[in-house]
Amino acid sequence: MNGSKMLAVDLAGETIRALNGSMVAYEGQMAFKRQGMTGGEGLRGALKRKIAGEGMTLMEITGQGTVYLASEATEVTLVRLTGDTLFVESDSLLALDGDLKTGVQFIGLRGMGTGQGLATTKVDGHGTVAVLSDGPAIALEVTPQMPLCVDPHAYVAHHGQLQQDVVTDVNWRTVLGQGSGESVQFRYQGHGLVYVQPAERGGILEI
Repeated sequence: MNGSKMLAVDLAGETIRALNGSMVAYEGQMAFKRQGMTGGEGLRGALKRKIAGEGMTLMEITGQGTVYLASEATEVTLVRLTGDTLFVESDSLLALDGDLKTGVQFIGLRGMGTGQGLATTKVDGHGTVAVLSDGPAIALEVTPQMPLCVDPHAYVAHHGQLQQDVVTDVNWRTVLGQGSGESVQFRYQGHGLVYVQPAERGGILEI
């Protein structure tokens, strides 16, 4: 890591995947290959992603040296996976180890009117994932005794043994001072971590 807004990755022949266009500099010998429409998930995965409205495009980076990655001066947080699954907004994914697998997870109503689509990206396996956030990401712990509710526009990622529900709550909108009507929130139950950012992507999500 070289500062909280730039990721420095040392490569010794390994391959990583990173957000297309996120490379700002590199030292040594690097080869860059943009992934096709499938994004490493096969044709079925590409079709699911298109239907879901996810617009993530990744590139493969292989070489000897150091590559520097960043995206619009947003904060970078590293999440280590040890055989578990991370769910992350596609626009919050900066890079991941080449051995990790990606897919699409449908979660229903979320995304109506926000342009975020109806799905989120899931990353499985052993390795490190670099996620982006508008301001330093905060990891909030969820326990069976203490469920967590999150504004969808502040959500970045989550992992662990968590159940995610999309719920509506009139009081949620009242607290945020957004007038009348119902508003959507994410509710997490179980045991795990939810990453949130100290800024919202857009307005209140309504149904």
